Order: sequence, then C-alpha cells, then structure tokens
Amino acid sequence: MKKLYLNYIESFKGLSKEIWCLALVSLINRAGTMVIPFLSLYLKKDLDFSNDDVGWILAFFGIGSVIGSWLGGKLTDKIGFYKVISFSLFFTGLSFVALQYITTFWGLCFGILLLMSIADTFRPALFVSLKAYSKPENRTRSLALIRLAINAGMGIGPTVAGLIIVVNGYDILFWIDGLTCIAAILLFRYLVKAPKKLIYKTEIEAPSVVKNTVYKDKTYYIFLSICFLFGMAFFQLIFTLPLYYEEVFGLNEFKIGLLMFVNVAIIVFFEMPMVHYLEKKIIPVVKHITMALALLALSYYVLYDNYWIGIIVVSIVIITFSEMLGFPYTNKFAINRAKQGFEGSYMALYSVSFSLAHIFSSKISLSIIDNFGYQINWLVTGSYGTLGVLLSLWLQNRIKKKL
Repeated sequence: MKKLYLNYIESFKGLSKEIWCLALVSLINRAGTMVIPFLSLYLKKDLDFSNDDVGWILAFFGIGSVIGSWLGGKLTDKIGFYKVISFSLFFTGLSFVALQYITTFWGLCFGILLLMSIADTFRPALFVSLKAYSKPENRTRSLALIRLAINAGMGIGPTVAGLIIVVNGYDILFWIDGLTCIAAILLFRYLVKAPKKLIYKTEIEAPSVVKNTVYKDKTYYIFLSICFLFGMAFFQLIFTLPLYYEEVFGLNEFKIGLLMFVNVAIIVFFEMPMVHYLEKKIIPVVKHITMALALLALSYYVLYDNYWIGIIVVSIVIITFSEMLGFPYTNKFAINRAKQGFEGSYMALYSVSFSLAHIFSSKISLSIIDNFGYQINWLVTGSYGTLGVLLSLWLQNRIKKKL
C-alpha cells in the first residue's frame, strides 16, 4: 500500500507551478459545470422538447463548438493563449447566466450556438498553454493533471447538480455555471502570468515556417478522422447515456450524477499514475490511441444486453479507461505534430474534430433510438470505435514511413 501511495505521489512531481495553477482554475471552472451533463434531460423533461428537437438543439451545440475551436486556434496564433483564455471564461460566464431565460426552440438553438462559440475558444488556447508552461518530457503528465482537475470538478458538478435538480429544479444551475466561470477567470489572472516567450523550448527547435502546413498534412487528417470517431462514440456519455439510464433503468438525476462519479473517481485515482507508468515504457503514442478506441468500442457493445443494471457500471468503467488513454495521447500526438508558430492552428483542428462529433453524435444517435431503439444505437456506436482502430493501424504505418 505504501508503495502504491509513493508511486501516486511520484507521478505528480516535476510539474511547473503554472500547470498546478491552471489545474486549480480548471477544477473550479468544471465544478461549476452543472448544466451540460443534464442538458438533454433539461430540454426533454423541463422544456418538453421531443427527441428530434433535442437532437437539433444539441447539433447547434456542436456547430458552436466547431466555430469556437477554429476561432480559438486563430486567435491563439495571433494574440496568444493568455488573452483568449481570459476572454473565453469571462464571456462564457455571462452567456450561461443569460441562457436560462431562453426557452423557445430557435432561441435555444442560437443561444447555445453563441455560448459554445465563445466557450470553446478556450480549448485550443489551453492546449497551447501546456506547451508554454511544461517541459517536453512532462507534457503528457501536465495534460493528465489538467484532465484530473477537470474530471474532479465534473465529478463534483453533476453529483451536486443532480441533488439540486431533484430539490429545486434547473434554474439555479445556470447561475452557478456562470459565476464559477467568472471566478475562474479572476483566479487565472491572479495566479498565472502571461509568458513573454515559451518557458521551455522543445528538444529540437522547428525551423522557421513561412506557410501554415497543417492544411496539407495528410497524416494529420487521418489522425483527425480518428479523433472524430472517438468523439462520436465518447459523447454518448454526455448526451445519450443519461437518457438511457433514465428511460430504460429508471434512474433519476441524482442517481445518474452518482453513476457519472464512478467515471470521475477512476480518473482521479488512476490516470496520473497510469500515464506516469506508460511514459516510462516508451510505447508509441498511436498504440495507446489504438487501445483506447478498442476499449471504447467494447464499452458500447456490452450495452447490447440491457437486462442487468450492473452492465451500465461495467460499461462506464471501460469507457473511463478508454478516456484515460485516448485524450492524453491524442493531445500529445497533436501538439508534437504541430509546427513551431502554428500550434494554435493544429490544436484548433484537433478541437474541431471533436466539435464536429458533437454535431453528429447526438443527432444521429437520437434518430437511431427513435427509429430502432437503444440496442441498435449501441452497435452503431461501437462500430465508430472499431473503424477508429483500423484507421489507427493505418496511421501507425504512415508514421513508421515518416509521412
């Protein structure tokens, strides 16, 4: 037990003060994220929209995410990640507060579009900040720490939100989301200072790049396709699975929040030590991504049998291990592939691939559920992971050939 404890502590050593501060800001911000995990239930149960309407509103969620991710990358390359993070958190807070007063279909479509266009400028900027504030050998662990903080916050948020919804309804959640965004930006500006240049240089400095080559990088496009498929499957956890838990197994919001806490607890206790251990093994990044996709496919295939409530726990455990492999190592691949001076553009496309999945994942899945039921949806969702495995093998082959 003592050895496990020491290994756990060891996995956190060597990270910069700025990374720890970013983790704290992320924890506070995500602990206040209470609306998003229950958005599909809020739209269906509280506002009485149909599955089709919910699917379209969530599609606008994804479109806004695409716009925000692209815009965030462009702005990060032009004005720097520090200003983008500040802008994003402040105006996201105001947008969350305003969203509670919108209840019409088209009002919600465009309100959520605007919200996500602002909120997701944050993601490329955050990814680029990791390059500025962490040593190359610590970059994956730095991301893992940020993810740990985000997931710890997401564990607190949905669990508390589920209880609040059962007692008082949804309205107060929008205020909490908005105010915690503003609190996060105040803390960020106080604790983290903008670097005048990269604090740590990469091992091999890239030559001066005249043109942005990201749009001609065919290997990177294969990788982006893999990320899109990963997102198509993973985002079921946010939008489709809560409906499944409620409609098939009769779980209320509080119980759903507790189930999501299983995901968070595993990440908090195991992701950092796991990443620290894997970093020592010098395993190619793409192999981690391949395994993540295989696990993701399996997590949905097991849901085909919905006659035992324990299967949803088995599924979420498998999803969690897939997530712990998938997100840190897809991010590592993207930032390592990025050319000097164009990190924002590379990370923007990386974020856009997941944002596109936001658009199609919820809409396609809810349509399949309406017409064919949940079981067929889980088979289709599992196939995204299977196809992703095949593309990962192709990507690995291209990397070996240095394409």
